[in-house]
Amino acid sequence: MSLEQRNESNKSIRPASSSELNSWKRGFTPQAELWNGRIAIAGVVVLLAILLVSNLIFSG
Repeated sequence: MSLEQRNESNKSIRPASSSELNSWKRGFTPQAELWNGRIAIAGVVVLLAILLVSNLIFSG
């Protein structure tokens, strides 16, 4: 890949603002992927909290 081609491909990439990343967009978009990741982590945290509480209640 030549230097000119690399520069042309970098021109199409633009940084996203935080308001754009936090917007709720449907479909296969970067915003949807961010929200899917956030919801997945929240689910893991809730699952670990349930396991911890149930272990404390039923172990004694």
